[in-house]
Amino acid sequence: MQIRALKRHDTLGMLAPASPTNEEDLKKAEIAIKELGFKVIVGESCYARRGYLSGDDHLRASDVNKMFVNEDIDGIICLRGGYGSMRILDMLDFDIIKDNPKPFIGYSDITALLVTFFQRAKMPTFHGPMGIDFAKGLDEFTKNSFISAVCGSTENMILSNPEGRPLRALSQGEAEGEIVGGNLSIVAATLGTPYEIDTRGKLLLLEDIDEKPYKVDKMLLQMRLAGKLEEAAGFILGDFRNCEETDASKSLNLEEVFADYIIPLRKPTIANFSAGHCDSKITVPIGLKAHLDATNCKICILKDHIAN
Repeated sequence: MQIRALKRHDTLGMLAPASPTNEEDLKKAEIAIKELGFKVIVGESCYARRGYLSGDDHLRASDVNKMFVNEDIDGIICLRGGYGSMRILDMLDFDIIKDNPKPFIGYSDITALLVTFFQRAKMPTFHGPMGIDFAKGLDEFTKNSFISAVCGSTENMILSNPEGRPLRALSQGEAEGEIVGGNLSIVAATLGTPYEIDTRGKLLLLEDIDEKPYKVDKMLLQMRLAGKLEEAAGFILGDFRNCEETDASKSLNLEEVFADYIIPLRKPTIANFSAGHCDSKITVPIGLKAHLDATNCKICILKDHIAN
């Protein structure tokens, strides 16, 4: 399936499928996205609040369905992550989404939608900055990566880290496959549900925030026992922000956890990839075929689903 590349002056619909934010940050996000050259339509969910959710499940799901069918909206960007995206999966109309493919952008809790839209509607998505990131201010690297991914041809696009943040090979070799995944906590939460991630022959992207090594261990163990690690063709380990234990004497570190679960598989694996909750983010196409050269720490998108 192809989605049309965005152009400056196109309209982005902004919605909140997960947690809410305050009015000040919502306004800052809208202004920042407009300053980048886009028009913005703000969904009802961005103004709603129900505890830790941005309105009730029906409102958030309705916002998603309506934005896909709305011909005035060219692409969709999520306001923020937090929690709640999985709660609306069984309320979404995947026929509408499949018939009206659009660039859809988010990360963190939004991983549930990125994974499901690709698997149920065969629509590629983008693991990239959200409204809250725009509100805080994007650095030039993040801004350029975002524009390059959603506004240009992705074919043969090299996904490179910002200067000063080198990629590391945990296991050398080369592999090709569609990039899937995102936030580890959400990927693990899909297991055993109708929306379980399919990693067969895929390049599995994983990142997370505020999860201690034992919790990362637990989730990777769950993935291994479900066969998801063995089925993957290779691994792209993104940013694991605030995931190290403060008292190292009482914990394994992340390198040791990865050494227990990922490295023994002897599949091409790179780490320190700048995707996730880091300040400088790569916008990663989810669902597109890529070539991973772990030996030389290079990722190249091979198949273009962006119609210019």
